[in-house]
Amino acid sequence: MEQHVSAVEYHEHHGGGTKEIKRVTIILTALTLIELALGYSMVYMSEASTSRHVIKGVILILMLAKAFYIVAYFMHLKQEIRNMIMTICIPLFLFVWFIIAFLYDGQSYNNNRNTYNPYYKVHSSQKAPELRPENEDNGQEKKKSME
Repeated sequence: MEQHVSAVEYHEHHGGGTKEIKRVTIILTALTLIELALGYSMVYMSEASTSRHVIKGVILILMLAKAFYIVAYFMHLKQEIRNMIMTICIPLFLFVWFIIAFLYDGQSYNNNRNTYNPYYKVHSSQKAPELRPENEDNGQEKKKSME
């Protein structure tokens, strides 16, 4: 009888030593320092200046780069297969879209609540009229018949 031996491929994770950890830590530190410097440079800029919006965009890009390094190296996704990465990234992107959609919807609700119906504001400051028909006995006949 012949035995079939199947070879199982085994890939070792290379480069997981302290040299790579130090390199990633230096990259993350540099990105953080650049973000802080850009953030502090925006303190004295006017709110409507174009350069302030450009700096905010650059900070967002740097934040995404840091998130990539953290996920790739510290969560060990750099060495994973493509399907495993997609099972994590696609729900992550859907979750980010979900947060953005709710923030946008909440801001829209806040704006509409304050400006939608100005008549309601005038009405709410008035006291509601008391409605009492004159021929209503208000339960007095029932009380008399019970006694």
